[in-house]
Amino acid sequence: MSSDAPPALSVAGVSKVYRRYAAPWDRVRQALGRASAHVDEHWALREVSFTVARGETVGLVGRNGSGKSTLLQIIAGTMRPTAGTVTASGRISALLELGAGFHPDFTGRENARLNAAILGLDDRATAAALPSIAAFADLGDHLDQPLRTYSSGMAVRLAFAVAVHVEPDILIVDEALAVGDEAFQRKCFARLERFRAGGGTILFVSHAAAHVTALCDRALLIDDGELLASGEPRGVVAQYHRLLFAPPERRAQLRTAIREGRGDVEAEAEQAPVDDAFLDPDLRPAGAVVYEPAGAEISDLAVTTPEGQRVNVLRRGGAYEIRCRVLFSADASGVSFGTLLRTVSGTELAGGSTAAAGRALAVVRAGEVWAVRHAFRCRLLPGTYFVNAGVSAETGAERRFLHRMVDAAMFKVMPDPDRWRAGLVDLDFESVAEPVGRAP
Repeated sequence: MSSDAPPALSVAGVSKVYRRYAAPWDRVRQALGRASAHVDEHWALREVSFTVARGETVGLVGRNGSGKSTLLQIIAGTMRPTAGTVTASGRISALLELGAGFHPDFTGRENARLNAAILGLDDRATAAALPSIAAFADLGDHLDQPLRTYSSGMAVRLAFAVAVHVEPDILIVDEALAVGDEAFQRKCFARLERFRAGGGTILFVSHAAAHVTALCDRALLIDDGELLASGEPRGVVAQYHRLLFAPPERRAQLRTAIREGRGDVEAEAEQAPVDDAFLDPDLRPAGAVVYEPAGAEISDLAVTTPEGQRVNVLRRGGAYEIRCRVLFSADASGVSFGTLLRTVSGTELAGGSTAAAGRALAVVRAGEVWAVRHAFRCRLLPGTYFVNAGVSAETGAERRFLHRMVDAAMFKVMPDPDRWRAGLVDLDFESVAEPVGRAP
């Protein structure tokens, strides 16, 4: 392809501002040009500009609330910018909000027809595409059932199947692949690869760094509505991770270094205290479940250093402890204290128990307070993890919980740019290869 060919997509100076009014009358006052209107402006995007070449796959990375989804909606035409322009060559197919454009009372087949028409297919082309859409979605008899009976995974199967079968020139995907099961995700990525091989252009948003580096030719880093960096995916993802895991007081300095494209970005980041664990006050679990106490109550659950300093952003390979205090309101026998670590998706990773270590307590009296510590070495790969805690006792031949807390604390593990690992756990592999001869 000639370098003089026009881009598939051009975004020029796009900004988006949302205005929040203190009272309904303030909206009227501003419309009339009255200075007394009380309005708070939130800039979701500020002068974002970039181009995407034909056949290029570009990934967008950034923290939640950085403006990625707003930008994609403007590009897709479902939202108007406050300023700036978007120019696209060819048909855009966008898979943005799950089930957007679908009607819950229509069947899957009816929604597929409707969505294909919205994306620009006429009746004949839609009829020709439907068998392929149905085969890809693989919903069986559910295809002729109302969408309101679908699970989120089933809905995204249908939405993705329609999006990739309307023969778009530009495909926009916003985190939709995170909803389906692993088998369907593999199927989607294979379809995206075929789309790329056929010269299609893809704009792709994902929080999964491995997806961005594996699928994309280039990556864009957006933070606080501003385009900070554009370049080779692995390098841009590394900068994104440094912003994501940096202490709040360091983010402004890192943003400036990344924005200015200075060669000392890596050096500055290394000098920042991101190599040591620290406490991010904004990192708190939103879905904690605390059961009713039944003879004991857990409090002060936290991840700490061995010295007792509270932390929730950990360094891989570091030594840490999960600590809590337990107050007993009734006598108990055969008492043990346990903890469990889980992933965001709920996968149980590892746990520890004082009973397993041979330290179950024969008798604990009402009014006693116990300090509990579970020491561990962090072998987890970069990501977000949740902490469960429980205290149990023997009641006859059974063991029951006296108190239990689920997802009551959380922590993140910082990336290590010098060590590449896949999966969830770092088993400290030492990988080597050596020649042993030549084939005859």
